[in-house]
Amino acid sequence: MRVLVTGCSGFIGRHLVNRLVDEGYSVDCVVRRGSGPPPALPAGAVSLVEIDDLATETDWPSRLQGVDAVVHLAARVHVMDETAADPLASFRRVNVDASRRLAEAAVAAGVKRFVYLSSIKVNGERTLGRPFRADDQPAPEDPYAVSKLEAEQLLWQLAAGSATEFVVIRPPLVYGPGVKGNFARLVRLAMRGLPLPLGALRNRRSMVSVDNLVDFIGVCLVHPGAAGQVFLVSDGHDWSSAELVRAIEIELRGRSRLFRVPAVLLSMLARLLGRHALMTRLSESLQVDIEKNRELLGWQPVQSWSEALRRAVRAVVQEGSGD
Repeated sequence: MRVLVTGCSGFIGRHLVNRLVDEGYSVDCVVRRGSGPPPALPAGAVSLVEIDDLATETDWPSRLQGVDAVVHLAARVHVMDETAADPLASFRRVNVDASRRLAEAAVAAGVKRFVYLSSIKVNGERTLGRPFRADDQPAPEDPYAVSKLEAEQLLWQLAAGSATEFVVIRPPLVYGPGVKGNFARLVRLAMRGLPLPLGALRNRRSMVSVDNLVDFIGVCLVHPGAAGQVFLVSDGHDWSSAELVRAIEIELRGRSRLFRVPAVLLSMLARLLGRHALMTRLSESLQVDIEKNRELLGWQPVQSWSEALRRAVRAVVQEGSGD
């Protein structure tokens, strides 16, 4: 089976391509022209597809000849400190327009399956009372989430009357060896031994390890039941922010330095410091229900949340120490 992967030089892409190569797939790895092979990929195990710009690429028809499946990971991702004058237009250029070009070419080339990595932000920013389910009404709140939903919608339009089978996956926060962003920041804060005022937080948030995510993508590439479906995915374990910090501190073999500050006071302080968005992620709940994955695909997480956390924390520590 020959698979074309976009975004293969990113955090998720590197893990996915390694996994596909290990399982015997032939992988066409999309990279920017002149950038060379993405780091940490098996030498000689992938074919490089060099492009200048995902949003303007027009040569997909020839690049997709003989390809059985596409995994579309590449995207303009959510950013905490947006600088674009028109954020929605910037997100649409890559997340919608570029996805349309690739998907239309995949349909025309007779690609059997097209797996699209979306975002849980399509469902919304928070859960109240019950976890999000795959078939819930979408409720995107920011330009990034709107663009991901619009990309999903165009895929379903292309799917009508097409032989190409589309699958959409909406992950929450993805973590693991090599991850950047908020998870790595949290580990580094714990490494410094600084007291953190998160002890009073009782929210619940779902996460997914990159190993569980790439395993699920692999299932969605081949399982007949995945065709035409939207899935949410997680480790099957939800954390409060306080529990997550304590677990990280245990992995660091340190004592807990959490102290309790009421969430309302934390929110007020975060607003004053210009960190309200970050505080929202730390204090609100966002849970996902993965029962559909079990029932329809027979899938459950292959990596325990404890092992996933251990590997992710150790990787951040090794990166910080230069090992």
